[in-house]
Amino acid sequence: MQRRYFGTDGVRGVVGESLTRELVAQLGRAAVLADGAKRVFVGRDTRASGVELEAALAEGIGSAGATAVLGGVLPTAAVALGALDLGIAITASHNPPAYNGVKFFNGDGSKLSDEQEALLDDGAPAGGGAGEPVGGAAGRYLDYVLGAFGADLGGLRVVVDCANGAYSGLAPQAFARLGAEVHAIGNAPDGSNINLGCGAGDTALLRESVLGRGADLGIAFDGDGDRVACVDERGELVDGDGILAILALDLGVELVCVTQMTNLGFHDLMASHGIRVVTTEVGDRYVLEALLREGGVLGGEQSGHVIYLDGHVSGDGLTAGLLLCAALRGRTLSDAAAVLERYPQAKENVPVVSKELTPAVLEAVARLSAELEGIGRVLVRPSGTEPLVRVLVETPSAARAQEACDRIASLVQSELG
Repeated sequence: MQRRYFGTDGVRGVVGESLTRELVAQLGRAAVLADGAKRVFVGRDTRASGVELEAALAEGIGSAGATAVLGGVLPTAAVALGALDLGIAITASHNPPAYNGVKFFNGDGSKLSDEQEALLDDGAPAGGGAGEPVGGAAGRYLDYVLGAFGADLGGLRVVVDCANGAYSGLAPQAFARLGAEVHAIGNAPDGSNINLGCGAGDTALLRESVLGRGADLGIAFDGDGDRVACVDERGELVDGDGILAILALDLGVELVCVTQMTNLGFHDLMASHGIRVVTTEVGDRYVLEALLREGGVLGGEQSGHVIYLDGHVSGDGLTAGLLLCAALRGRTLSDAAAVLERYPQAKENVPVVSKELTPAVLEAVARLSAELEGIGRVLVRPSGTEPLVRVLVETPSAARAQEACDRIASLVQSELG
């Protein structure tokens, strides 16, 4: 079913351009009318635009006869856990400050399906009253996560990068309450600095801080806290694949759900331990759908979405970070992450005007896929959240992967840029 506004994770765009106050109000109204909701829990990240969009969303919800319960600044996972008849997060996740967006959750905390989102694309004009503010939502979320997933972290030295986003204050407090020695960075949101030079999408500052302080590891979140990335004691990145590998072996799961982006080395590791891997389209909601369908509890993406459903309903960066620290069991993060032997990958995000892949691009991808059959793979896909086409090539040879990636990326640029 064709969707006009929705990408891989809700609606997202530059505020005042593709994402307007009117659109957010219409989506709020449409969500209530489609679901029959009476009470909708709403949270937002730290973007300055979030305040106005929260008011617009509350008006749309109110115009349909429902009440918007406003939790204020919250990580997206807290909105999923706190969902009433519906939950809605106002956030553009890892995107720059000029962006914002809307993510929708059912009453059970799961994201809407493609079919459900398509119903919201035809939202009627909205106009209504203000929402109902509620206090203490962040504290209740933190207490729950620590109680469900916390472990004794005494003696662990951790740098926590909050991306100047929704985890500012919360995440450092979480690790400190469990006994860790914490140094916080990206912890001073001003409405305009979310994800800028910090967070899970840019770990250079985290690496510098870990090495400079002699920390055991660093943990970075994105603006709404649904992505996590780590840096080990040597300053080396441990991405979502590495985190999932460590957790899968530590938690003793029988099944893991991942996406097409996951490194082939991860598949080899899971096979060697008798763990079944289910592969989905790119997008954490597809991973969540697969977990629910297959009866699994652990899944995620290379980009840092990690989902653990034993006591939770969605992906949660803080939960993933706490589980990872507990899984170290006296080891360094570099030792724990060494279980995953990766195939070399080359990746490029190509800025484009059009995201519709042309016959020339599709033919080139088909030829390369045939060349790499049995020894590697190529994946070319439009981003669901930005004007980009993402190119990934994976082969046993780093040089060959890079050469092929450069070739495909150049063709994408000439065809679509």
